[in-house]
Amino acid sequence: MDCFRVAGDSLEAGPTAWGRTNPRKLYLHIVSQETTIVSVEIITKRKSGHGQPQRPDIESHLGYWLRRVSNHVSGAFAQALEAKNSSVGEWMVICHIGAQPGITPGEIAEALDLTRGAVSKIIDKVEAKNWIARSTKPEDSRVQLLSLTRPGTRILPHLAKIADENDRKFFAVLDPAESATLRRLLGKLAEFHKIRAVPTH
Repeated sequence: MDCFRVAGDSLEAGPTAWGRTNPRKLYLHIVSQETTIVSVEIITKRKSGHGQPQRPDIESHLGYWLRRVSNHVSGAFAQALEAKNSSVGEWMVICHIGAQPGITPGEIAEALDLTRGAVSKIIDKVEAKNWIARSTKPEDSRVQLLSLTRPGTRILPHLAKIADENDRKFFAVLDPAESATLRRLLGKLAEFHKIRAVPTH
């Protein structure tokens, strides 16, 4: 217990009075035959914001920026394709068929790292639009070969133009060197983490 003496209208603390002060409460006990025992409680005020959880700095995370930009880029592209009665998945499938006539559904599934069931649904949709045609291998009728129809051949450049315009809209702020660096870094991340799956929506 620390002792304090009343000196006039003030208190005089002993040499160790403040050495063991509790940060929340301070009791001053003044003991003297000539004075009255005084007990003083001081409660420290909590500083503004002290003790409350700090808001996480999400902008310090690269993942936050990647997701933020990716959502806008892919969202705008999907909307533009929808205006042409298409989707990202359909565009990717007919791109592969246009680049490699006679490709099989299994080869497309492997290239996009999708299940055959998922690719089959997309193929059904583009076939219903008369953008692709199926044929079979002469030596094995179980194997389907895919090729573009005339309407498919005509629509593909329009969809590719939408993709190019979407890229220009979002990445025009980058100079060629910056674009190449961004592409290289994203490719490095994809290769390191073995990311092969391609988003189709």
